[in-house]
Amino acid sequence: MSARFEELDWRPTPMGEISLRRRRDPATGEDVYEVKLGDEFLMSSLFTAGEIALTRLGLAALPDAELDVVVGGLGLGYTAKAALDDPRLRSLIVIDALGEVIDWHRRGLVPLGAALAGDPRCRLARGDFFALAGDPRGLDPQAPGRRFHAILLDVDHSPRHVLHPSHAALYRPAGLRALADRLHPDGVFALWSNDPPDAEFGAVLAEVFADSAAHVVDFDNPLQGGTATNTVYVARRAGDPAS
Repeated sequence: MSARFEELDWRPTPMGEISLRRRRDPATGEDVYEVKLGDEFLMSSLFTAGEIALTRLGLAALPDAELDVVVGGLGLGYTAKAALDDPRLRSLIVIDALGEVIDWHRRGLVPLGAALAGDPRCRLARGDFFALAGDPRGLDPQAPGRRFHAILLDVDHSPRHVLHPSHAALYRPAGLRALADRLHPDGVFALWSNDPPDAEFGAVLAEVFADSAAHVVDFDNPLQGGTATNTVYVARRAGDPAS
């Protein structure tokens, strides 16, 4: 049995001090993994329904064919693992700005680390997803101009509450158009948000993509009691006019 509380890693980063903690839940006796950036909680293994739903909702409308997927934001790995669990997946690139987070997975400090780092379909890549999304060379520096069937993003709290001011441009029409160019025709962009559905952001998605929707994901909140919600936006690029 693990100690009741343990700080597994702590590092200074350009975004602030990041730490990985493990604590034992007294109610269940299970280990809970938490990530903090400074004094702010970023994620917890208690709350993974939204991250998993991001993948499942994002990939649900895609055809029964081999899929190439990008995930922006590694975190504790639940979005990426859900992608690897999809039998259609051919390749997965997971982009995270913090090498420290990638290192946690490669060292097996988090529960899903070995599964992600050891899967030959999965590449963990250090990089600025937001800068790469606006770069004409695209999201895969090893293959400039490469397109994907799905891009799944879970970095910011929401389009209105970003972790860094430089991220805000992605959620505007020009930023989303650049991201859409990285998708195959009929490809999907899906976004996790901690806020309720945002009509203004929904209108921006509708301006850029052929169709879009906001899905509310309900899950139990054992810390506060009752039910909590996340939002998953799913937007589809238009198909090829010649098809």
